Amino acid sequence: MSTIHAQQNDKTFAPSDKVKVERIHFTTRFGITLAADLYTPRNAQGPLPAIAVCGPFGAVKEQASGLYAQTMAERGFLTLAFDPSFTGESGGEPRYVASPDINTEDFCAAVDYLSTRNDVNPDRIGIIGICGWGGLALNAAAIDTRIKATVSSTMYDMHRVNANGYFDSMDADARYALRQELNTQRTEDARNGSYALAGGVVDPLPDDAPQFVKDYYAYYKTPRGYHPRSLNSNGGWNKTSALSFINTPLLAYSDEIRSAVLMIHGEKAHSRYFSEDAFKRLKGDNKELMIIPGASHVDLYDNLEVIPFDKIERFFRQYLQ
Repeated sequence: MSTIHAQQNDKTFAPSDKVKVERIHFTTRFGITLAADLYTPRNAQGPLPAIAVCGPFGAVKEQASGLYAQTMAERGFLTLAFDPSFTGESGGEPRYVASPDINTEDFCAAVDYLSTRNDVNPDRIGIIGICGWGGLALNAAAIDTRIKATVSSTMYDMHRVNANGYFDSMDADARYALRQELNTQRTEDARNGSYALAGGVVDPLPDDAPQFVKDYYAYYKTPRGYHPRSLNSNGGWNKTSALSFINTPLLAYSDEIRSAVLMIHGEKAHSRYFSEDAFKRLKGDNKELMIIPGASHVDLYDNLEVIPFDKIERFFRQYLQ
């Protein structure tokens, strides 16, 4: 583990004078070194409750996860926004590949790191997962009993969307055809000795693009949210990254999560059904689904007038006691 001063000027959001930021590194159970920004409230007296943050899927810590981390640090939490394995400034080869197992471990390794800091109360650690990392956060909460509270924001179930398509439009034949396509690509990658990229958010934007694609473009491809290390802003994931998600249900044990969960989604988000259906599986009176009126999927990335930070703070204050 190491610490250096983080550069503030490469973030997609304005820095806060209420927090200190450090660049830190920690290692996962798979031996991959992750890079993260640690946000500490100025004049804080520990040990503090802590929150690890990641997402959206294909983004980096200088985008939405950093904004969430900074905002929660302003509210008195020690927070950690990290780049997932194989992406951003984190380690792992080959680059730009995703894994349900390794990416769940990324959250657990962040809890490892936070648990060993003298300024953190190890019994008061929570996580926030945004977009595809919302589903991975639920998977982490199902396996890691050290996680006392979990927030998912504008959640994607990455297994479901890869295996079934949007709105479960794919059947077994369509899934088989997808497997054929992806495995043909594996052969091509093996011949070439490199991994073909799927491409990030479509650019230029077609006139007939669905509204949610237009929303993604407005975030990832414009000064609002563009970052040079973001997969979605640039070349995207490896084409074959979807393979492991197709056969690996992420939320199989979500009904066994005993810790607190707050799921947040926009009323107008194309992805709203992921949170609504996942919430139905959760058990216990410490689970809550919050639908934000009028909000789209991407509104919950960076719209400070829409993201319910007051609610998120109350939730963590209650369950990270």
